[in-house]
Amino acid sequence: MRLARFGRCLLSVLLACAAVAGGVQAPASAAPDGGVVPGIEVFLANVPSALRGKRVGLITNNTGVDRAGTSDIDLIAAHPDLRLVALLAPEHGIRGTAEAGVGVADGVDARTGVPVYSLYGAQGHSPTPEMLKDVDVLVYDLQEVGGRTWTYVSTMALAMQAAARKGIPFVVLDRPNPIGGQIVEGALLESAYSSFIGMYPIPARHGMTVGELANLFNRQEGIGANLTVIPVQGWRRAQWFDQTGLPWVNPSPNLRSLAAVTNYPGTVYFEGTNISEGRGTDRPFEQVGAPWLDAAKVAATMNALGLPGVTFQSVSVPVDDGAAKYPGQTIGAVRFVITDRQAYRPVGTALLLIDVIRKQHPNDFAWGPSFDSLTGSGKARAAIDAGRLAPLLAEWDRSAAGFRDSRAGYLLYD
Repeated sequence: MRLARFGRCLLSVLLACAAVAGGVQAPASAAPDGGVVPGIEVFLANVPSALRGKRVGLITNNTGVDRAGTSDIDLIAAHPDLRLVALLAPEHGIRGTAEAGVGVADGVDARTGVPVYSLYGAQGHSPTPEMLKDVDVLVYDLQEVGGRTWTYVSTMALAMQAAARKGIPFVVLDRPNPIGGQIVEGALLESAYSSFIGMYPIPARHGMTVGELANLFNRQEGIGANLTVIPVQGWRRAQWFDQTGLPWVNPSPNLRSLAAVTNYPGTVYFEGTNISEGRGTDRPFEQVGAPWLDAAKVAATMNALGLPGVTFQSVSVPVDDGAAKYPGQTIGAVRFVITDRQAYRPVGTALLLIDVIRKQHPNDFAWGPSFDSLTGSGKARAAIDAGRLAPLLAEWDRSAAGFRDSRAGYLLYD
């Protein structure tokens, strides 16, 4: 009964959170055929005169493609007004196949012969002067997923800083936020928890595109880059990725569907516990589990709370031998089934699930060292330990609402 009352309280809390400065080349407008046109196509159709003939350093991976699925690497290399001289690879590598946390090596792109420099290896996450020695302009095109812990966003911020230090332009080829641009949820990052999985004070689910974030970082955080954002044409904030007509490309090996990306701002928190976030199973970030988990009991408790937009299934799933958690085992798991993505609030839902699992398995559940960095605060762990999660979620909703208002000057799309 107490959990049921807690769930009804959280229902109102979670429902409550529904709800341009610097270098933009042109206003976003509808594409001629009514579809959505990514920034790469807009850019190449009319390269700014100041960039023609320039030597380009391109930060991209497999997600940087046009509507036909052709790679930015090939498109820019073949363009008569640009000279591709360097490729810079983020986490997961230039082709997006490396697992999370696995270092990426330097190399050479087999198709173009252009050198590839790692931004996720021994030299750190920021472009070095050596990487940029022949570069006149840095161009960035990586798919955002809507969650603050996505390292591509930190890669962009650090590359903007490097471009500012060298005094060269930085161009962001914008893409839609795949989970829409309206919903904002979760705590703003506290400065004490700034890291590569969250550098600046934005919410866990920010509802912005990479171009909008670049504008915000450049002004609010004082980066001072010579920034140009090439907007998407035809995108509206209410659109989700499956409404854009753009080809789906896995933004990482473990984000394989829009459902996984929708869950990600919340289910990523399980990385900071001894509960598997689903890596090594058939549905990473759509199900969480452990060998000791009474999944049926946990799923029933969660369903009794009546949270908006989601139900829970008890499943048993095998884990691959190479997984970081419970390799080679079959585990009990709770699967998230999204029933209304507009109503669903993944951040609050995931924290409530952690709270329920901790209460039902007090001798098995354990926090991991990364949990506070993932949530961007020490408050979530403390609130769950103290049995005071509901007031914290209400506090975070107020913070998210404030951010939703304050970001208005950086938004590029209606």
